[in-house]
Amino acid sequence: MKEIIVVAEHRRGELRDVTWEMLSKGRELAESTGADLAVALLGKGVNSLADALKAKAKRVLLIEDDRLEAFNSETYKKALTQLITERKPFLTLVGHTAMGMDFAPQLAAHLKMPLASDCIGIEAKGETFSLTRTLYGGKVNAEVSFLKKGSPMITVRPGAFTVIEKDPLQGEVVPIASPLTDAGLARRFIQYVEAAIAEVDITQADILVSVGRGIKDAENIPLVKDLADAVGGVLSCSRPVVDKKWLPKGCQVGTSGKTVKPKVYIAIGISGAFQHVAGMKGAGTVIAINKDPKAPIFNVAQYGIVADLFKILPVIKNKIKEMSKKS
Repeated sequence: MKEIIVVAEHRRGELRDVTWEMLSKGRELAESTGADLAVALLGKGVNSLADALKAKAKRVLLIEDDRLEAFNSETYKKALTQLITERKPFLTLVGHTAMGMDFAPQLAAHLKMPLASDCIGIEAKGETFSLTRTLYGGKVNAEVSFLKKGSPMITVRPGAFTVIEKDPLQGEVVPIASPLTDAGLARRFIQYVEAAIAEVDITQADILVSVGRGIKDAENIPLVKDLADAVGGVLSCSRPVVDKKWLPKGCQVGTSGKTVKPKVYIAIGISGAFQHVAGMKGAGTVIAINKDPKAPIFNVAQYGIVADLFKILPVIKNKIKEMSKKS
């Protein structure tokens, strides 16, 4: 039986969103190709994570080892080498994250597996796959495929696929003996250091109110923050705002920032450069406010307001507050 394996990514006891996204896409691919969907879970004391994953895959391939308590690309490579060699999956999916890109290239090279990285689209075409990758910083989408048949590995961009809820699969947990030994490693885990982030994780927000260079000065940022508060949203921004140090890096949306997919995305004073659009094109509804009627952001917006933001924002904010009082 053909098998698709998703490599689960977890950190400090929690599964990362990209894991659920890959499982959702993996299930779609498994159903269209007649394959089984499995998830490889590596770690120490991760039984609770295995139980959570059972509903999303036919089997959870669990490798537990004290040496897998913290991520190390060397231990992951050794453990997954044996797993993939024995099971010979039809396809292996890995998150295109700092963790995934640390071990995926060396693992693929070691096993001589074809590797396609940073994919935002995957479709099964017979015994191979049609993949979508972005080029030139997101300006061009390229459709590519593997030259040779085989067991490929694909790294998936976080946020590229929507998690679609389906009936649970009631999978089984399959313990796999760890192949790790006490042999010396070139790398060792010392400590986990939390990166500096914004007060709120913009990737988790349902409503984002994003500000661009059209705000003109840092002193005007509170005008947009007030609107974000009024609509129950989170403040984000485009790269020029971060470059000018008006807002922290954790607020940036785009190819050099974060990929977001809120239900509502309000772009204020943002022209809509392709680097920014690439980071928010997964939004459900896009509302753009810009005084330039030819701004590219209007090409991706469902609703647009051509107006001076300094004149229109107070009106919108007051109207929202008025409606809130009535309700």
